Amino acid sequence: MYLLVFAGACVLIAMVPGVSTAIILRQTLRAGRGSGLAATLGNETGILLWGLAAAFGLSALLVASQLAYDVMRVAGAAVLVAMGAQALWQARKGTAAPEPAVVQGWRGPYLAGLGTCLANPKAAVFAMSFLPQFVPAGQNVPVTLVTLAVVWVLIDLLWYGLLIWAVAKAKAWLGRPAVRRRLEQISGVVLIGLGVRLVVEAR
Repeated sequence: MYLLVFAGACVLIAMVPGVSTAIILRQTLRAGRGSGLAATLGNETGILLWGLAAAFGLSALLVASQLAYDVMRVAGAAVLVAMGAQALWQARKGTAAPEPAVVQGWRGPYLAGLGTCLANPKAAVFAMSFLPQFVPAGQNVPVTLVTLAVVWVLIDLLWYGLLIWAVAKAKAWLGRPAVRRRLEQISGVVLIGLGVRLVVEAR
């Protein structure tokens, strides 16, 4: 029963737009379905790592250390602002980034998804506070937390997979030069805004 409740909560969380959604959709629009999927896999690798950290108490160290939290917060903000600035620069030039080779095309988006997730201290705090709420009394805590983290990742993959599929279907219209420039501008502003918010938000 607790897994069903947890799964429902994960669905609602996945549907709320955030940093991950912005990164995944931008990669999909720039380089297609494979790039969006790679960014998704990177993001979910980060989510799984934070879930494992919560299971073994490692994320508690980050929660307890203000310095570590602030360093990660600033690093994450810098990544988002840099990506946003890149999007605005490409929109201004009116040209899309060149299509990379297959290996590079997967590596870049994957690392973008992974790095953004790992550099977001709020993901660690969220995993630390969210997952333990669904551990039934008497259950093995580490094993249950790992199971919950895996379920969380699977639900995220399903949701983002649907988003990527929808965007890819609409790519004929979204890929028009004028529309693409506008989307790059919007994604750039959103990413920079998320980065600024990450810096100024109180813990």
